[in-house]
Amino acid sequence: MKKGEQRKQELLKIAYRMFIEKGYDNTSIDEIIAEAGIAKGTYYYYFPSKEDTLEAVIDMMIDEEVVKAKEVVANPIPIPQKLVAVIYSLRPGQEEQNIAKVVESNENIVLHEKLNKRLIVEAIPLLSEIVREGNETGVFDCEQVEERVKMILIICSKLFDEEDYSENEVTAFIDVTEKIFGAQPGTMSFIKELITGGMVR
Repeated sequence: MKKGEQRKQELLKIAYRMFIEKGYDNTSIDEIIAEAGIAKGTYYYYFPSKEDTLEAVIDMMIDEEVVKAKEVVANPIPIPQKLVAVIYSLRPGQEEQNIAKVVESNENIVLHEKLNKRLIVEAIPLLSEIVREGNETGVFDCEQVEERVKMILIICSKLFDEEDYSENEVTAFIDVTEKIFGAQPGTMSFIKELITGGMVR
């Protein structure tokens, strides 16, 4: 890694940690600069604004989520559970929720849509590989695999991002998922067990 890229990654890690510990709104560029021990001009060489820093931090988070997702794909677990595990691994961790909520706010809707599109692009080939494996083993029975995966990802994003959904909506999501992938009824019912009581109204 070149020295300049290494410095940029160091700044990102400092910003990431401070956004988690203090919150994005409560973290100033001056504080990031002081923590990094660099000149203000050096910081602005890499990130023209605080918003650019936020976008780069989210991109870094997505990079790490994709690595985790690829590890899940390689695991020898049942196809339905693997599919859901990959989707879960592509979501921010609990400690990263403060950062995720900033991106999901109305003020950052353009950034949210941009990053969401990138996440879908990254996820489609990983999930499609799992669905094709499901087709080969008889767990699923469907064509247009990439298109169906994209539909599920869009539904997941709209339904689960805000963590405000009903038990009936979860039941409907399970039913729709089974139908989209041509699975037998009950194949994806374990999803309901993954949803904690506090997350369902």
